[in-house]
Amino acid sequence: MRQHPWHDVSYGEDAPEKVMGIIEIPKNTRAKYELDKDSGMLILDRVIYSSMYYPTNYGFIPQTYCDDEDPLDILVLSQIEIVPMCLVEAKVIGVMQMLDGGGEMDDKIIAVAANDMSVAHFNDVSELPEFWKKEMRNFFQDYKKLENKTVEVEEFQGREKAMEIVKQSIEDYKIKFPKN
Repeated sequence: MRQHPWHDVSYGEDAPEKVMGIIEIPKNTRAKYELDKDSGMLILDRVIYSSMYYPTNYGFIPQTYCDDEDPLDILVLSQIEIVPMCLVEAKVIGVMQMLDGGGEMDDKIIAVAANDMSVAHFNDVSELPEFWKKEMRNFFQDYKKLENKTVEVEEFQGREKAMEIVKQSIEDYKIKFPKN
């Protein structure tokens, strides 16, 4: 029997400090892949309209649930492009809180690949080079503009706030999808 990445993969034993992230989109691409909730496969949602590229590896934390009816998003910093559907142990260091065009909260957990020594030494988003934060903010504020959609990126929050959000999304998943 085939496993579903959202429902059958663990978020990790060390959550909320470290989580297992499932990568949907490698950094440096314009392809917007996302999990098909029914099949568990990746689907090409679209090629982003702008001439921008994802600045980080982008995915989700399994067995989490958020107000947008999706698993919790995660941005995994690494020196490499991580292939889609790869599991990556990720150390949570912060959160980028966003409001989508409809005014819906869309948190993005910021993490570093735990097994990439070029970034594993970061413990809080405040330690990141300012340029990295500007690049993430700019991408998410602008990548939907040519679709006539707006996104509002709020201030980055640190590790403690991010871990609260991870915990809450795990609890919300358990309520939404109770085990039999």
